[in-house]
Amino acid sequence: MNKKHQNISFVAIILGFFMALLDTTVVNITLPKMTQYFNTTMDHISWVVNSYNLATAVILVTASRLADQFGRKKLFIGGVFLFTISSLLCGISGSLQALILFRTFQGLAAAFVVTIAMPLSVEIFPPEKRRTIMALWGAFSGLAAASGPSIGGIVTQFFNWRYIFFINIPIGCICILLTMKFIKESYDPTASKSIDFGGIITISIAMFCLTFALMKANEKGWTSSFTLSLFAVSAIALILFVIIELKVKEPMLPLSLFKSLPFTNGSITLFLLGLGMMSGTYLLSFFLIQIKGLNQLSAGLIISTMSLTSMCFSLVAPILTKKVGSRFTSALGIFLLCVSCYLNSSLTQHSSNIDIILRLIVAGSGTGLSMATLIGSIMSNVPVDKIGMASGINNMTRTLGTVLGVALFLTIFTSNMTTQMSDAKNSVVKTIQNNTVLDNETKRQIINSIKSGSDKSADVSKILNKNDKEGTAAVASSQATSENKIKASFEAKDKEVQDKGVQSKETQMKEAQNKEIKKIAPNIQATFLTYTVKAFSFTFKISSLILLPGILFALFSDKNGTEGRSFRPKSRG
Repeated sequence: MNKKHQNISFVAIILGFFMALLDTTVVNITLPKMTQYFNTTMDHISWVVNSYNLATAVILVTASRLADQFGRKKLFIGGVFLFTISSLLCGISGSLQALILFRTFQGLAAAFVVTIAMPLSVEIFPPEKRRTIMALWGAFSGLAAASGPSIGGIVTQFFNWRYIFFINIPIGCICILLTMKFIKESYDPTASKSIDFGGIITISIAMFCLTFALMKANEKGWTSSFTLSLFAVSAIALILFVIIELKVKEPMLPLSLFKSLPFTNGSITLFLLGLGMMSGTYLLSFFLIQIKGLNQLSAGLIISTMSLTSMCFSLVAPILTKKVGSRFTSALGIFLLCVSCYLNSSLTQHSSNIDIILRLIVAGSGTGLSMATLIGSIMSNVPVDKIGMASGINNMTRTLGTVLGVALFLTIFTSNMTTQMSDAKNSVVKTIQNNTVLDNETKRQIINSIKSGSDKSADVSKILNKNDKEGTAAVASSQATSENKIKASFEAKDKEVQDKGVQSKETQMKEAQNKEIKKIAPNIQATFLTYTVKAFSFTFKISSLILLPGILFALFSDKNGTEGRSFRPKSRG
C-alpha cells in the first residue's frame, strides 16, 4: 500500500472511530434541552447516555473476538452502517422511549467500530511507524472524548439537539465508501472460526449486570438488594467466564494477556482515566449551566478548552516519552488530572470564565499526556495479532470507568447535597427568625414554605433541573408563593380598611414587609446556591483522591521508561 492510500485508509478509520467515541459524551451537554423537549426528568433522560454506554460495554470484548475471527473490515463496515442508520433514527425519534432504544443500537454498533478501528490501523502501517500511529490514536481518543460537550453545545445552540445525531450520517457514509475502496480485509491468523458461546454469554452477563448496577446504584442505593444482587450475578458470571476460558480449546479471550503486568496496570490506569474525565466533563458541564447560568453554547465552548489542550499534549506526549520514558509521562498525565479535579473544588458561582478555562487546560494536558502514552504502552506489550482483543479490553475498561464515574460522582454529590440543603435551610430559617421587620405570622409562612421542600431539595437530579423547578429554583418559587399569599392577605385587609375610610398603621406595615420580602428573597436564593456550590466542591475533592492510585499504576504501565515502545512480534497462539 502506497503512502497516499495509507493516509486515506487511516482517515477512513479515524472518521468512524471519532464518530462513535464522540457520541459517548456529545449528548451530555444537550440533556437539559432533551429534558425540556420530552417533558421528563433528569433521571429518565440520563438513559439516553446510559443505554449507549451499557450496550457498548456489554459487547466490546465479543466484538473484538468476532472481528478477529470473521474479518475486521466487514464487521467495521457493518458497525458503521448500523451506527449511521441508528443515528438517523435517533434524530427523528418522537418519544423518549424510541430515542433510548435507538441509542442502544448506536451503542452496539459503536462497540464494533471503536474496538476494530485500532487493529485495522495497525495493519495499514509498517511496524516502525506503529508507535507514532498509537500516539495519534491517543490524540484522537482524547479529542473525541473531551470535545463532545463543545460540539454538542454549538450544534444545540445554532440548530437543535436532533442535529447531534444527524451530523453522523454524512460522516458515516464517507467512512463506509473509503473503507470499502482503500482498506484490505484482515484477521487474527491464530483465531479459529469456532465461536466460544459460553464465553460470550458469561462475559456479556457479567458486563451487563456490572454496568447496569453502577447506573442504578444512585437511584436504588449502593447497599440495596437490587444493586447487591446485580453485583453478585456479575461476579458469578465473571468467575464462570474465567473457568470457561481456562478449559475451552479456543477461548474468546486469551487470559495470558493479563500475565503481562504492564498490560494489566495500563488497563487499570485507563479505567481510572475514564473515571477522571467524567469529573472534568459531566460534572463540570452541570456546574457551568446550573450554577454559572451559562447556555449550552457558552458551556460547550469553555469545555472545548480541555479537548483542544488534550489534542496538543497528545502530540507532545511521544516527544516527552522519548526523553523521560512512557511510565513517567503517563504518571504525570494522571497527576495533572488529579490536580485539575482538586482545583475545580475552589470554583464558585462568582468564578470567572478564565478561572475555569485555566483549570480545564490543566485537565486537558493531563488527559492528552496519559491517554496517548497509555495506549501506546499497552499495545506494545501484547503480540501484534492480539492487538484487536487488547483494544476491546482497553475500551471496555475505559467505558466502565466513565459509567462508574457518573454513578459514583452523582452518589457523592447527592449524599453531600442532602447535608448542604439541611444546613442551608437552617441558615435561612435563622436569618428569617432574626429579622426585625417581618411579623411572626409572616416569618411562620416563609419558614414553612422553605421546610416543605426539604425532601425534594435533596434530589440532585431535580436541583440541577431548572425546568423541573426543584432545588434552588423551588426555594425561590416558594418565597414568591409566600410573598403572594402575604400580599393577598394584606391587600384584602387594606381593601377592608379603605372601605371603612380608615388610614391605619396596618397599611404601612404591609408596605414595609413587602419591601423586606423583596429584599431578603434574593439573599435566600443566594444562600441555597452557595450551599449547592459546596456540594460540587466536596465532590471534586473526592474525585481527585480517587484518581491518585492511577499515578502508581501508571508508573508500572510499561516494562521501563524506554523499553516496550515498539511492536514486537511474539509467539502466536
